[in-house]
Amino acid sequence: MTRIAVYPGTFDPVTNGHLDLADRARKHFDRLIVAILQNEDKRPMFNVRERIELLRDATADWDNVDVDSFDGLLVDYAQRMNATVILRGIRALTDFEYEMQMAMMNRRLAPGVEAVFLLPSEEYSFVSSRLVREVVGLGGSVDDLVPAGVARALARRLRSESSAEK
Repeated sequence: MTRIAVYPGTFDPVTNGHLDLADRARKHFDRLIVAILQNEDKRPMFNVRERIELLRDATADWDNVDVDSFDGLLVDYAQRMNATVILRGIRALTDFEYEMQMAMMNRRLAPGVEAVFLLPSEEYSFVSSRLVREVVGLGGSVDDLVPAGVARALARRLRSESSAEK
């Protein structure tokens, strides 16, 4: 039996914290699907196609990691992909409270799909996509918090936004 896990998120942008979790998780599963939630209501910095490209670039050396996107219920997507695990990262107690509620609802909807929680490595325990976007928007450097391709994409995005404002 192939052990398949889905690691869902918006990944806007993908951070080294996300990659740390994916790297550690991929060693425990035959296949890890990093699945980008299509939710344009959140007004993402990068569209889904761009996020897929950035994630594929960042995970290119990992042969058992695939990048995909989905909309609708996560458990429906997991079942379509034959996944038995949904992987989530927990940085703080507030994350746990939310993730536990989601895990209980998902278990009710799809009893055969389990939630697995991983803690981030200490060096990434504070990193979130939202904080990365804030720091970049205020002119700070996030080069050590995101993959090089993401840092370049963020710089390009900022240049294009600043030239559009002029």
